[in-house]
Amino acid sequence: MIQKYIKRMVLLTLCIMNYELCIAQDFSFNEMTYSPEATTFRLFAPATAKKVVVRIYKDGIGGKALKTVKMTYAGGLWTATVKGDLMGRFYTFDMGRGECPGVFAKAVGVNGHRGAIIHAEQTSPDAWDADRGPVVKSPADLIVYELHHRDFSIARSDAKYPGKFLALTEPWAISHLKALGVNAVHILPSYDYGSVDETRLSDNKYNWGYDPVNYNVPEGGYSTDPYNPVARILEFKQMVQALHQAGIAVILDVVYNHTYDIDHSNFQRTYPDYFYRKMRNEKGEMRNDAHDEFSYSNGSGCGNETASEQPMMRRFMMESVKYWIEEYHIDGFRFDLMGCHDIETMNQIRQMVDAINPSIFIYGEGWSAGPCALPVEKLGMKANIPQMPGIAAFSDEIRDALRGPFSDDTKPGWLGGAPDCEESLKFGIAGAILHPQVDMSKVNYSKVPWALEPTQMMSYVSCHDDMCLVDRLKASIPTLKPSNGQLSNSQMNELVRLDLLAQTAVFTSQGVPFMLSGEELLRDKKGVHNSFESPDSINHLDWSNLQRYPQVFKYYQDLIALRKHHPAFRLGDAHLVRKHLEFLQTPPSVVAFRLKDYAGRDDWRNIIVILNASRQAQQVAVPKATYTIVCEDGHINEQSTNKIYAAQVTVHPQSALIMYE
Repeated sequence: MIQKYIKRMVLLTLCIMNYELCIAQDFSFNEMTYSPEATTFRLFAPATAKKVVVRIYKDGIGGKALKTVKMTYAGGLWTATVKGDLMGRFYTFDMGRGECPGVFAKAVGVNGHRGAIIHAEQTSPDAWDADRGPVVKSPADLIVYELHHRDFSIARSDAKYPGKFLALTEPWAISHLKALGVNAVHILPSYDYGSVDETRLSDNKYNWGYDPVNYNVPEGGYSTDPYNPVARILEFKQMVQALHQAGIAVILDVVYNHTYDIDHSNFQRTYPDYFYRKMRNEKGEMRNDAHDEFSYSNGSGCGNETASEQPMMRRFMMESVKYWIEEYHIDGFRFDLMGCHDIETMNQIRQMVDAINPSIFIYGEGWSAGPCALPVEKLGMKANIPQMPGIAAFSDEIRDALRGPFSDDTKPGWLGGAPDCEESLKFGIAGAILHPQVDMSKVNYSKVPWALEPTQMMSYVSCHDDMCLVDRLKASIPTLKPSNGQLSNSQMNELVRLDLLAQTAVFTSQGVPFMLSGEELLRDKKGVHNSFESPDSINHLDWSNLQRYPQVFKYYQDLIALRKHHPAFRLGDAHLVRKHLEFLQTPPSVVAFRLKDYAGRDDWRNIIVILNASRQAQQVAVPKATYTIVCEDGHINEQSTNKIYAAQVTVHPQSALIMYE
């Protein structure tokens, strides 16, 4: 036992020395440096490895290695220099656990099994150096539109590149996004992921992409030629450039919290167990070296959980974010299961990004999918957002207040007449900050405010995860249960009213508004709760709904324009929200508020928003004045001349009333 313990301690000491040497020499994850005369390879791998080699291949798949070169260890890294011009070749590293392209490959062959040596100048479109994202003064000014590449374009009849990066460069796509009014597109994971075989794209296998393989290379399945390492990079940049030219920011969904699996991951194949957390034993110890017997932590719910607190994992995340900004001109990042990452890492990422461009927006899921090996107080949970300035989190309070609890699709929320949801909705409208009129004891998930500023809260009612809004309304509201699979005209009218009412709450809130693509088309997914690998028939956008329900798109369009035109809805400052946002007394199922005294230097002196989820018209007392009604009974008209003088107003069932003084 003593000998075993000593051996483990020696190995652990060598591992610590390994990454301390790397940090001391300011090692970056540049694993391949090319020149026409020679290419140098470097790898962060254990000093204790018996043999580490780099192999050179002609192609990205198949064939025998052209060369196998032993790497030597020095200064915390394994290195090898291969003489001759390797341009166009492919490479892998192997330290005894299987070949891989390393952890920071910047170009890969098909399915990402081999790194690629390519001409960097071939990967950028014309005028790429002049490409810039839109100028955004505050995150409160963003209108975030979450989309999946296949969902958005696969069923579009006039798409030249359905399901590809290039679909977002096409006139129809740009025209739709601009007409809707969104100014930020959040693209679901677009790096190289593992669940879709790029050699068999004709199989049309679908996945959201939350199964990372190569974090720093675009996914080949979304390119026109996954065998060509240049194509995926060039086409991704063309997509970014086209969106930027349209005044639309690009936000990348990043999944650093877990990998596709452990044994086949690039992390595990280069430095076993260093990059993953393991659970504590009964003594409270947690080990990460390859020779312990503790189980892997699974806060991600995907079988593994990366260790962001490890110095080289933290550095990897920081360099990856920086690379996407500098190489691909990304304007923001959405961190999947941010609650798995430690607070210090998230703050260091924010500080690094601030030094590059402070307007780059960072937000994430303020929860994990299960217990993590680190204590909750050290993790990027929603409750710890006050410790992460400049980082936002999704509000499940406003989401579930509106539609019902995540845990049960059949239970309604405020939209379906559930009682005691109003305070949670008010909390979301205020932007999850401390507000004197919000009784935190009645808020659904949080008993203390968790945002220091309203721009730290993502306001939404649906996203790719869980049911989309239409399906959830059908599943949870008895009057919307389809008969023979179809809704009657009266049921459709009710569905539309509730859909528009939900988004009115989202887009008039003080948080950062976020919507799922296709909601403006009354999107459904045939009731599927988790469509991460459902076929296109479930996930595609039905573009014919533009003609079938034109009033829905028009309302979304006008609602977004209303927010953009009036700074009162996007104050972006907690002090200003408390000063200008006043909630009004209302009957049950109604929430009303006033944005008063030219809030945010708005042109309108006082704005009143009344949200009525009741199936009956409701009377609401308002400060006596002459008002102009701009939103009523499912229609928005900022140029309205419909004036009333009143101290009490009537709000139509299941609709919003917005008026100004």
